[in-house]
Amino acid sequence: MSVVKKLTKHGNSFCLILDKALVQLVGIESDTLVEISTEDGKELIIKPINDEETIEKYNKRKEKTKI
Repeated sequence: MSVVKKLTKHGNSFCLILDKALVQLVGIESDTLVEISTEDGKELIIKPINDEETIEKYNKRKEKTKI
């Protein structure tokens, strides 16, 4: 499946809105952690994170930054 999307501005950042059909196809939900990477600096690769150790590390880091 391939889709063309336009980034939207959100403050000083950019957002990418993913269609429901696309996220259902890869089995992710609104609370799924994703890894965003690039191999060549020209393309973005977005992968859902299913590794429990990585999820645990993220949650601990998130807790430390809460005020």
